[in-house]
Amino acid sequence: MSLRTIRLEGDEILRKKSKEVTAMTPRLRQLVEDMLDTMYESAGVGLAAPQVGILKRIVVIDVGEGPCVLINPEIIDRFGSQTGMEGCLSVPGKSGQVTRPNEVTVRALDENMKEFVYTGTELMARAICHECDHLDGILYTDLVEGDLVDEEDEYGYEEE
Repeated sequence: MSLRTIRLEGDEILRKKSKEVTAMTPRLRQLVEDMLDTMYESAGVGLAAPQVGILKRIVVIDVGEGPCVLINPEIIDRFGSQTGMEGCLSVPGKSGQVTRPNEVTVRALDENMKEFVYTGTELMARAICHECDHLDGILYTDLVEGDLVDEEDEYGYEEE
């Protein structure tokens, strides 16, 4: 188990566009494993390679249905709309209201560089959009409707 350091908002790498993966190498396989370990250890539901300082088009997601690895993901269809609170491991302690599609279909490669198409709904759709945005240098904070709030405020915790 290797944990990677999560880059935080303000780090310039989070605003850069990631490069396509052209071949799966042992080093990239290790990156995928490290990203999953880092995501789980940080109690996140998704993590994109730029968040650990690597400008490659790789995301990992687990919304409670088991890990999903997307290499070179491309959203090819969107349907419906959902608005809800969103947070990010690169913006700890904050959340904000964001509108996303309620269903998305993504074309990607798996860890064996085999193409597949996957449709996610609700939280999975939100996670796919959020993580794919990271690959293009977009943070959810760019899309927040209204103000960011402290997560403690969002969940009704009172300061002592």
